[in-house]
Amino acid sequence: MKGVKAVLKYVNITRAVFLKRPNRFIAEVDIDGRKETVHVKNTGRCKELLIPGCEVWLTKPGTPDRKTEYDLVAVRKENGILFNIDSQAPNKVVKEWLKDRDYDKVVPEYTYGESRIDFYMERADNRFLMEVKGCTLEIDGIGYFPDAPTERGVKHLRELAGAVKDGYKAMLAFVIQMDGVSEVRPNVEMHAEFGVALDEAKAAGVKVLFLKCHVEPNSLVIID
Repeated sequence: MKGVKAVLKYVNITRAVFLKRPNRFIAEVDIDGRKETVHVKNTGRCKELLIPGCEVWLTKPGTPDRKTEYDLVAVRKENGILFNIDSQAPNKVVKEWLKDRDYDKVVPEYTYGESRIDFYMERADNRFLMEVKGCTLEIDGIGYFPDAPTERGVKHLRELAGAVKDGYKAMLAFVIQMDGVSEVRPNVEMHAEFGVALDEAKAAGVKVLFLKCHVEPNSLVIID
């Protein structure tokens, strides 16, 4: 595919039908007539996605001593768009994407101030900090973040704004975990403070990146 920057692949993908979500950690699905309890790899609300009867995809990691055999990683919305909802996927795919960005050094999970920032990078004499957020909420072709209040997200934005004053080049990267969406806006109806913190961060010099993606049941791909 032209413009591919990074790919996250899943193995042992199985199609299922979503039944219900008893709590934020698990869901009940139907696999070829058999009811199965699976782990949901996203603790967000996802209420507009996980609707009874919708098509979902599961991966089977094969990890010993698990309570559930499968992880739910993708869902097809009523409008036909396929969403990757794996909350670990954005950091994993960005780590691959950064390998082609010509940085001299990339350090994941970097402690800065009172926060753990997703990535620290170096290029020549420049130091960079990047926080990654996955977007799984789409309304009328626009992405929104967050889908639940995130004090942690607000804290990260303020840390990034402070880092600019300390001489870092700071970035917030939204990984858009669906096709056809190129912009993410703050979901101020869900968390007004995040919108304020985002405006303050941008005014301070924090760069906001929208990483467009292509989603398949077994992959998440960052594209141009």
